[in-house]
Amino acid sequence: MDYFIFIFQVEQDETKYYSYDIVLVRYSSDSRGKPVKKAVIYTKEEHKIPVSQVDPDALYIIRHLRECGYDAYIVGGAVRDLIVGKKPKDFDIVTEATPSKIKKLFRNSRIIGKRFRLVHVFFGQKIFEVSTFRSIVDGSVGNSFGTMDEDVQRRDFTLNALYYDPLKEQVIDYVNGVEDIKKKVIHPVIPLDRIFVEDPVRMLRAVKYSATTGCKLPHSLKTKIRKSAHLLSPISPSRLTEELLKIINSGHSYEIVSAAMDADLFMYLQPSACALMYANKAYEKKYMQHLKDLDSLVKSEPESRLGKRLTYIVYDFISALTDWQQEVSTKTAAGELYTKTWNQCRHFVLPMNPQRTELEYAIKNTLTQLGVGVRIGRKKGKLKTEN
Repeated sequence: MDYFIFIFQVEQDETKYYSYDIVLVRYSSDSRGKPVKKAVIYTKEEHKIPVSQVDPDALYIIRHLRECGYDAYIVGGAVRDLIVGKKPKDFDIVTEATPSKIKKLFRNSRIIGKRFRLVHVFFGQKIFEVSTFRSIVDGSVGNSFGTMDEDVQRRDFTLNALYYDPLKEQVIDYVNGVEDIKKKVIHPVIPLDRIFVEDPVRMLRAVKYSATTGCKLPHSLKTKIRKSAHLLSPISPSRLTEELLKIINSGHSYEIVSAAMDADLFMYLQPSACALMYANKAYEKKYMQHLKDLDSLVKSEPESRLGKRLTYIVYDFISALTDWQQEVSTKTAAGELYTKTWNQCRHFVLPMNPQRTELEYAIKNTLTQLGVGVRIGRKKGKLKTEN
């Protein structure tokens, strides 16, 4: 695969003066061997990404793959963030090398996933996700390896479908994603009649991207999400938990939950909380305020544990379970109060299934704030009480 250089001539008004733009274009050949335009290439003068903002370990992975004869690029949200001047949290990498070949090239790595196999490369506490180009032979959720031209057609939205080559300092854009980022609009890559049927979780990603980037969802996309919200019902608790934890840890939970409620999605993420909010405006107001407080915590204490963050999700529910002042004054056993609270709270957060120790911490932290002296010891399940 090579590049063409196209020169476009544009006449200015009615004069005879012209301006010339040089545009790099990526192409491939069709079945008759004729060149077919595939993507626009943006140079560093155009995309203005400072390569110094790319994690050096991500650069090492890409450089090592290239030296071994494999194409490799930074892909997805990291490219979007770099274009708008934000520091990416993660640098996902895509390559033509298969997982087994990637594993051989990096001793500090392991293959994960059963159906969709990819590689995690470790540098201390940092983890870089390295995936292989996927084919569209089985639709947008298949697991067959393919080419870059096919891989882009599996991406969900145009602002996440950009490929960045930090060695050549070029952004490869198949889907007009750079322009969509500039216009602050979210467009799907996959046709609307398939995108959510093939993977309903993409609806959550759409509202999350809109809330966190300030990009607008077109009316057609919003309407499709509302009509397709029910498709989230059979999604596994593990996948919904993963998406919920991303929301909780995002620092934008208030905006994301607000958008998810507007799109009729939140009832499938936290049905108990959503039912309480629909039934009681006062509860909704307090719950949403706690999300704002959660976002402040995430930004001020980025290393805070999940249990502390979950406290903001369960506090209002627990506080409404009983008259805690009366429970404390009558010296009800703290261990008994904890056990009852745990059982009800575990049901309340479903289908989210966070790590047990973190939910325990959140419940204990809430009870402590309500005046109940409960302390969980180091050994799993061992309770210590203070009255």
